[in-house]
Amino acid sequence: MAIAKTLKSYLDRHNVPYDMVHHAHTQSALDSAFSAHVPVHQLAKAVVMEDLHGYVVAVIPSDNRLNVRWVNEELDRELHLCSEDKLRKLFRDCDSGAVPALASAYDLPVIWDDRLLHVADIYIEAGDHEHLVHLLGRDFREMMEMLPHSMISRSAETMAADGSRAWSG
Repeated sequence: MAIAKTLKSYLDRHNVPYDMVHHAHTQSALDSAFSAHVPVHQLAKAVVMEDLHGYVVAVIPSDNRLNVRWVNEELDRELHLCSEDKLRKLFRDCDSGAVPALASAYDLPVIWDDRLLHVADIYIEAGDHEHLVHLLGRDFREMMEMLPHSMISRSAETMAADGSRAWSG
C-alpha cells in the first residue's frame, strides 16, 4: 500500500512536502522506528480513544505511553481506548494497527503531546506496517497548530522509576 489514500490526499491538498521511508514489516510504532532507524522520539504514534461524545486521537512520541487521565482532564472528557473493530471502520484505507498520526485527514479530533513541539523531523505511520511518512517538524506543527496540545504522555523509563500504573497506549 505504501501510503493510505486519505493521508496522501490530505498532505497533497495542504501542499505538505514529505517522503516515504520503507522498513521491514512491524506490529508497533516503536518497532517501526527501530526497523527504519528513526529516533524513537521522532516517530509520532496515534492512540485512538472514545467516549459518549465520539472519538479523539492522541498523538505522542512512539517511546512514550499515553496518560488517558491527563487527556480527560485537558479535554474535560471521559475517554477510554478504542477497540480494534472500531479502528478498522474509522481508518478503512489503513491496515489494522497502522493509524496515521495526522488523524485530521480522517476528520477526527486530535490532541498532541508537547514533546513534539521542538522535534526537527517527524515520522508517522503511513497506513501500513512497512512504511513511514517523513515530514519536517515545522510542517507537522503547522498542520497541528490549531489543535489542542499538552503534556499527555511520559516515557516508560520515567514511569518505571516512580511506579506509575495509570498509563495506556
